[in-house]
Amino acid sequence: MNDPGFPFIALATVFTLLIFALCLSGVRRFNLRRALGTVDASICTAGKSWQMGVCRYQDNDLEWFKLLSLSVRPKYTFRRSSLELVGRRQPTEAELVKVQPDSVIVELHYEGQDVLLAMKFDAYTGLSSWLEAGPVIGVGTWR
Repeated sequence: MNDPGFPFIALATVFTLLIFALCLSGVRRFNLRRALGTVDASICTAGKSWQMGVCRYQDNDLEWFKLLSLSVRPKYTFRRSSLELVGRRQPTEAELVKVQPDSVIVELHYEGQDVLLAMKFDAYTGLSSWLEAGPVIGVGTWR
């Protein structure tokens, strides 16, 4: 243990693992953004703080992936039939420093819970079109 090379080897190992984790995170983000139906979107649920991430549209679900994570599973999954678009608004002064620039705050209602998404306006129009084009559940009714 008195070997002077031991601290160097330990630091080199930690540095290598850190670089490897950053590379994996970059590959994960590249693969998420490469898929069709993905947009950058920050999320705020139940009065918690804003988290940066990526939304992905599926046939019947809207999935949200945390940006700084190595998990391949979405952190939140919202069923399309239970997701209701309440409206959109501009970010407040306090929210401006927490969300990406030039974004709008999309107010959603999901199974009794309010969900806020911060995304670019063109991503918002895509989300609203995706929600409006939902499948028909019953005769003459949407969702």
